Amino acid sequence: MAQPLIKKDDDRDDEADYSPFLGIEKGAVLQEARVFNDPQLDARRCSQVITKLLYLLNQGETFTKIEATEVFFAVTKLFQSRDIGLRRMVYLMIKELSPSADEVIIVTSSLMKDMNSKTDMYRANAIRVLCRITDGTLLTQIERYLKQAIVDKNPVVASAALVSGIHLLQTNPEIVKRWSNEVQEAVQSRAALVQFHALALLHQIRQNDRLAVSKLVTSLTRGTVRSPLAQCLLIRYTSQVIRESGGNTQTGDRPFYDYLESCLRHKAEMVIFEAAKAITELNGVTNRELTPAITVLQLFLSSSKPVLRFAAVRTLNKVAMTHPMAVTNCNIDIESLISDPNRSIATLAITTLLKTGNESSVDRLMKQITNFMSEIADEFKIVVVEAIRSLCLKFPLKYRSLMNFLSNILREEGGFEYKKAIVDSIVILISDIPDAKESGLLHLCEFIEDCEFTYLSTQILHFLGIEGPKTSDPSKYIRYIYNRVHLENATVRAAAVSTLAKFGALVDSLKPRIFVLLRRCLFDCDDEVRDRATLYINTLGGDGAVVETGKDVKDFLFGSLDVPLVNLETSLKNYEPSEEPFDINSVPKEIKSQPLAEKKAPGKKQPTGAPPSGPPSPDDAYEKLLSSIPEFSGFGKLFKSSAPVELTEAETEYAVNAVKHIFDSHVVIQYNCTNTIPEQLLENVTVIVDASEAEEFSEVATKPLRSFPYDTPGQIFVAFEKPEGVTAVGKFSNMLRFIVKEVDLSTGEAEEDGVEDEYQLEDLEVVAADYMLKVPVSNFRNAWESMDPNGERVDEYGLGPRESLAEAVSAVINLLGMQPCEGTEVVPNNSRSHTALLSGVYIGNVKVLVRLSFGIDSSKEVAMKLAVRSEDENISDAIHEVVASG
Repeated sequence: MAQPLIKKDDDRDDEADYSPFLGIEKGAVLQEARVFNDPQLDARRCSQVITKLLYLLNQGETFTKIEATEVFFAVTKLFQSRDIGLRRMVYLMIKELSPSADEVIIVTSSLMKDMNSKTDMYRANAIRVLCRITDGTLLTQIERYLKQAIVDKNPVVASAALVSGIHLLQTNPEIVKRWSNEVQEAVQSRAALVQFHALALLHQIRQNDRLAVSKLVTSLTRGTVRSPLAQCLLIRYTSQVIRESGGNTQTGDRPFYDYLESCLRHKAEMVIFEAAKAITELNGVTNRELTPAITVLQLFLSSSKPVLRFAAVRTLNKVAMTHPMAVTNCNIDIESLISDPNRSIATLAITTLLKTGNESSVDRLMKQITNFMSEIADEFKIVVVEAIRSLCLKFPLKYRSLMNFLSNILREEGGFEYKKAIVDSIVILISDIPDAKESGLLHLCEFIEDCEFTYLSTQILHFLGIEGPKTSDPSKYIRYIYNRVHLENATVRAAAVSTLAKFGALVDSLKPRIFVLLRRCLFDCDDEVRDRATLYINTLGGDGAVVETGKDVKDFLFGSLDVPLVNLETSLKNYEPSEEPFDINSVPKEIKSQPLAEKKAPGKKQPTGAPPSGPPSPDDAYEKLLSSIPEFSGFGKLFKSSAPVELTEAETEYAVNAVKHIFDSHVVIQYNCTNTIPEQLLENVTVIVDASEAEEFSEVATKPLRSFPYDTPGQIFVAFEKPEGVTAVGKFSNMLRFIVKEVDLSTGEAEEDGVEDEYQLEDLEVVAADYMLKVPVSNFRNAWESMDPNGERVDEYGLGPRESLAEAVSAVINLLGMQPCEGTEVVPNNSRSHTALLSGVYIGNVKVLVRLSFGIDSSKEVAMKLAVRSEDENISDAIHEVVASG
């Protein structure tokens, strides 16, 4: 008997043989459905056919309108059967078919009869089905029955009514909100499931009223909730209240925190874990407040239940990112989980130890991980690799052992994502730890000897071309690179040719040898390889060609493309062949959102005067729109247009957003407006702008909107003059002013007389980031070195206390409005220091590069060193002024 069972478990391909639904077809099942019409119903046979129909529906099979109608009418005849099991299947079938309004009437009387039946199972299921298929009209007729069901003595009926209310709240909120008293009574029920569903519904009814939610939580935390499931919900709602009130557990939120802490002593494990998890996720929680939750999670680590061990170690893993010292006491228990038979638990244990371990424990951890890595899947290995990378950045002196570990696992078998994670980690370590460069590059060179992934080979060759020439002995990498020309596919061969050229450009002593190798590549079977070899030989001065200046060669080989590839591709597609050559300077330098923020319905006509919303560049669309308006045509070339800024809240009567258009000496604000009231027509619509808090701006022109009908977007423009060459900033107050006329919806005609009215909009700020274009560079280091060092300005700043280093980095990037380069906007977890590299173009088309060095101490005080290089030293000074005043 044991052998077939083992075969079934081990051979997954044979599982289909055990499925009773194998090979069933819709046509055959629809034929079988005729048994529903038999005078003598066979309940067992009918249940089997309904099961097959439900299986088809849940597998994605679609029924035509005729097929669905025929099945529905056949199923309704089964109400005459008294078999309880068959009746339950009928309820399920009606819910899944979702009959139309005309067909619902057929079953309404039967379902309402069942809803008042003496059989509780009929009542509960009839409520669920009716609420699923009903519309608002029928709902008002059965509302009284639903209210009674909510407070019914039978918990199954009460739960069915409450769950139906949760679903109906999405479609008929006004009706469900009238049930608050009954739902409040159900919260006091002794039945665990009823209390759970009642609390969920009551919270959803009040979720848009923060004060009501706070009162609900305050009243229930006094001990009236007995159900463990409901208590888990209440813990989540309590955490939400703490977060929304600012999360200060020392003052007004102290009673809520005390409640969470009291739940750590509950009898139910799910409640204990939910409370511990909630405490660890609170903002600004101190190590002392964390201690009770950490203690509970530590006890769960030694539980006999795998789910508790997994939940505990996963939570501690998250805590270790922000409070590693708080988790250190659990390290002994976590180490015992490395050998856990559940590989998910073991992986989390390893990564947690890597985040909390000290420098002296690194070598011991590496020995434990070495045996562990061969036993887990690639997805878990990637998590471990990322944790090791963070550990190496945390303890750079340990780079040798960690780099050796990464190189060893790089040689083992694994998929693309796993190998890419290792290569990315080694590249980051080489970039951040100078001492690791030599060994790291050799490890990468050895890997590409047997690498089966083209993408990784080309990535490594590109990186080798940047870093290899700067090492003490660049010649030792040439053999690895030239081997690729003989042994790899055309893509890798082409990348190898480019890498050889970079060595020739930067290392004069290697140039003769590089020429020999490049000439051999001229006979390659692939035209891309031959073309690259020819280009580089001529560029470097081989075969007697005229050599360009060293700086020009470096710019050609290492320089970055000043325009985003997406914009270049779009411009090339739009270029029509002519005698006039393609001008790369005409390509927009910033990737931006579409010109208008409103979402167009399919087939909806574009309003007159609005820029097109298709693939062409948003900059071009805005420039064409603004140049077509006489008042703005003399402002010169548009430098930048911002993303739309919402000036009204969602679902208000008028939707307005603003786009800031920046010129050398002017700023034009475009107000995109939509009237959402069908009964109103607005005329002579303008925006009254108060610039009293923006003293450097003076209003010079305005373009109002003559007519503003329902659901037709329109634009209003207001232009301001500012001093040229100055980063003028300020706040603008906005008031929408118009004449409103009532519209007869039956005829669509508006009244002749209107009434003047105003509508207050949100304030709009022009900030320093509006004068900066986000323009990426492909190689920041080379771009920095090629920039004149005389235009560099360096200073240090204190940024005050911050929640994390990542928050400080994000705030400065947003303040400057520049493009992060090489992924430096991502701050590794638990990092005490970080370097961010930014690039951009300042108004006046001045290239700017910024190097930011951050550091954070134990009191969370952040210090920053700012180095700026630009083509104009005045701009470098201006960037420092922005940071100093920001």
